[in-house]
Amino acid sequence: MEETNAVPLINYTLHTIHPHDTSAYTEGLLVHNGVLYESTSADTSFPQTRSLFGTVDLTTGHISPKVELDRKKYFGEGITFLNNKVYQLTYLTKVGFIYDAKSFKPIGEFSFPSREGWGLTNNGRVLIMSDGTPILTYLDPSSFQVQKTLLVSDNNGPVKLLNDLEYINGFIYANIFTTNSIVKIDTATGAVVGRLDLTSLAQDAKLKYPGSLEMNGIAFNPANDSVYVTGKMWPHIYEISFSH
Repeated sequence: MEETNAVPLINYTLHTIHPHDTSAYTEGLLVHNGVLYESTSADTSFPQTRSLFGTVDLTTGHISPKVELDRKKYFGEGITFLNNKVYQLTYLTKVGFIYDAKSFKPIGEFSFPSREGWGLTNNGRVLIMSDGTPILTYLDPSSFQVQKTLLVSDNNGPVKLLNDLEYINGFIYANIFTTNSIVKIDTATGAVVGRLDLTSLAQDAKLKYPGSLEMNGIAFNPANDSVYVTGKMWPHIYEISFSH
């Protein structure tokens, strides 16, 4: 019996290595209007960490906070910009926050059906969130009703631990938590159609800063077709490119 073909490996080119704040427990990374944003969480194991999101200065790695959550109440997760608003997930409280995309003032809250909130992106119409399972949930950005769910699988079956998400040219790219892989997901079928192995970047981060933890964070920059990737408490943001 013939084996199912393995998921094709996506080759990438490393262009630039930028500084990253080693106190940032990264949950999400994205580019909006040419500016890089990062969302982070406050992990109890690391008292220096904070649940916030803000703009990243690529020359220093410094994050200028736009919003910060009370670390005693909320564990911040992924963010996305849609329809002049910023949507932010939290981990275990089943609540999300909505902000004005210019002033960053809070303008609402929402709940979601998943037990946990992890990564967040959008396709220009609806919110797409991960929750650590193999299921991606599509939410209406006004009513927050579930529009559809997408089971993500590869040749070995369902792919769990989907984390930070990025929508690029009709595909969803997802970090697989605890691994150095980013998978490319067909939004029609949920099939994994490609995989990036970024082990060499993770090894470089660990070598430069032994406190580096799991890879997480994908941000597509349409201005030059590059992608920023990083990880929790990594010393660098790596700018790469690949065919997508």
